Amino acid sequence: MAEWIYFIHPPRDDFAATMTEAEREAWGRHWARIQRLYAEGTIVLVGPTLGRHNTGICVFEAPDEAAARAIMDGDPTIAEGFARGELRPFRVSLLRGRERVPTA
Repeated sequence: MAEWIYFIHPPRDDFAATMTEAEREAWGRHWARIQRLYAEGTIVLVGPTLGRHNTGICVFEAPDEAAARAIMDGDPTIAEGFARGELRPFRVSLLRGRERVPTA
């Protein structure tokens, strides 16, 4: 299973402090979905950057780019136009609590 990262770019600086009610509701749906994907074992880690630029990150596993893109595009914040997603392949090299994979 390949690892991927997507960035969630909000529409403006200070987004967390200036969300509208509609944006808050979309982010609530986002959080519920994130928790479900985490419980299912798809997500490795998630979190926002703090401060004026509130970009979120999601590291997850998917078998290929099409499946990874479907996961990102299914995020309510992206699907509903409240944020812009950016997908990239990713490799978790070190993660506390995760067994180290030998490299060649």
